Amino acid sequence: MTATAPWTTEKPTALLVLSDGTVIEGKGIGATGKVQAEVVFNTALTGYEEIMTDPSYLGQIVTFTFPHIGNIGTNDEDIEDLTPAARHGAVGVIFKAEITEPSNYRAAKHLDAWLKARGIIGLCGVDTRALTAWIRENGSPNAVIAHDQNGVFDVETLKAEAKAWSGLEGLDLAKIASSGQSSQWAQTPWIWNEGYGELAPENARYHVVCLDYGVKRNILRLFAGLDCKVTVMPATTSAEDVLAMQPDGIFLSNGPGDPAATGEYAVPVIQKLIKTDIPVFGICLGHQMLGLALGAKTEKMHQGHHGANHPVKDHTTGKVEIVSMNHGFAVDTKSLPDGIEETHVSLFDGTNCGLRVAGKPIFSVQHHPEASPGPQDSHYLFRRFVNLVRQKKGEEALAER
Repeated sequence: MTATAPWTTEKPTALLVLSDGTVIEGKGIGATGKVQAEVVFNTALTGYEEIMTDPSYLGQIVTFTFPHIGNIGTNDEDIEDLTPAARHGAVGVIFKAEITEPSNYRAAKHLDAWLKARGIIGLCGVDTRALTAWIRENGSPNAVIAHDQNGVFDVETLKAEAKAWSGLEGLDLAKIASSGQSSQWAQTPWIWNEGYGELAPENARYHVVCLDYGVKRNILRLFAGLDCKVTVMPATTSAEDVLAMQPDGIFLSNGPGDPAATGEYAVPVIQKLIKTDIPVFGICLGHQMLGLALGAKTEKMHQGHHGANHPVKDHTTGKVEIVSMNHGFAVDTKSLPDGIEETHVSLFDGTNCGLRVAGKPIFSVQHHPEASPGPQDSHYLFRRFVNLVRQKKGEEALAER
C-alpha cells in the first residue's frame, strides 16, 4: 500500500500509523493529538454525521470509502449518541478529499469545526481505496492516528504505540458508552419540514425498558413512534431493577467493544430477564449478548461489516433487505443451541444476522433496522417486537409492513 499522500504540502500534518509499521501521511483535520484505535472502513454514501456519532464506533477510526465527506455540513439533529457531551462515537476519521464548504439548508456548522468540538482526530488526502483494499486483505488493523498542526511527529514512538495496543478483543466499552443514570425518552421520528415530535407519557400505550450499552437515538425514536414510553437504564443495571420498572418489553441496545467482555456482567442479567414472559428484543451488541446468554459463542470478524448497502435475508418472510451494518464481532451460527433459530443471514458472507427463541417472545438482529438505508426495509422489526407486547396483552397485531 502506498504510504505517500497524493496532495502537495511541505510536510504532512497528520499520520495514520498501523501496527505493522506502515505510515500513511495526510493533511490533518479536526482535533489535534493522537489516539490508539482499530481502523475500519464504511461504504455508506450518506449519513456521515450519524456514523461518526454512533456509539458502536467507540474505539475505532472510520475510513470513508465515499470520497467527498462534509459537503452538507453538520447540524444538531443528526447526532446518534445519547450523551453527546461525553462524545461517544468514532475517535478518528479518514477522508480522501479535503472538506468543502457546506451546502445544505440544514447545515449549522462546518464539519471541520464540528470534528474539533467533538475531539475527533482526522486526516484527508489519503488513498482510501488502497487502504480499504488493504483492510479487506489483511483485516482491520490496530493503529495510531495523530494530528499536529506543525507536522512534528515521533514516528518511532507512534509505531511502538500502534504495535503495543491490545485491540478491541477483551475490551468492554459499553460501560463508557452507556448512560450514567436512568432517563425517560419520548421523542418520536423526524418528519420532513416539521422536525421531531414527542410522545406524551400519559398517552403511551406500552412501557419498554432499554438496557443502554451505547444506544442510538433513532432506535428510541422508533419505539416512541409506536406508542412506547422508553426508560433508558445503564448497562450495569440489575435484572431486579429492570423488573421493578414493570416493563411491557425489554430492549438490549447496540454498543461498542467485545460482547464477551461486556457479557461478564450483562449476560447473567439477560439470563434472568429471558426467564420471564416479557418480550425481549436486541440489536447489534444486544444481539450478540443475547446469543451468549442463550449459550452461543461470538467471534471476532476479519474486517467486520460497516456500511449501508448490506443484503440480509429474513428467513421468516423470505425477503431480502438492504440494511445498515456496524459490527466487528458476530454470533457463531454453528454454536447456536437447540431451540434457538437463525432468522437472518448476511448474503455477503453467510454470517449470522438474527435469532429467536422457539416458542418464546425473544428475538434479536445484528443489523441496524433504525438506520433506514432501504429506506425502511427493516422497520418491521420494531412492529414485530411491539406485536409481541400486544399479543401478551391480548391486543390485535399491527401490520408488520
